[in-house]
Amino acid sequence: MKKIEAIIRVERLNIVKTALADNGFISLTVSEVKGRGVQGGIVERYRTSEYIVDLLPKIKLEIVASDEEKDKIISIIKENAYTGNMGDGKIFVIPLEEVIRIRTGENGTTAIK
Repeated sequence: MKKIEAIIRVERLNIVKTALADNGFISLTVSEVKGRGVQGGIVERYRTSEYIVDLLPKIKLEIVASDEEKDKIISIIKENAYTGNMGDGKIFVIPLEEVIRIRTGENGTTAIK
């Protein structure tokens, strides 16, 4: 099993979420986060002053999937989060040792279905 974490633009959330659901991947966790990448932030202007916003709002998606589903999920996220501009985000794939559904006690891939 894998845990897929994707940091994406806020405005791409609904597009990515809909594409995942259309392909049968309903379960996910969404968090509002702030961060910066290579661009280091952006320069904003307010009246005559400039200031740097170095932590930009982003969305973090977390999805637990079987090894077989991993590539499909990554492909969907990449295709639908893409704008071609700096700051589109990153995808991290983390090996997952165990998953347990609290309500039923099921574990492994049975617990994520």
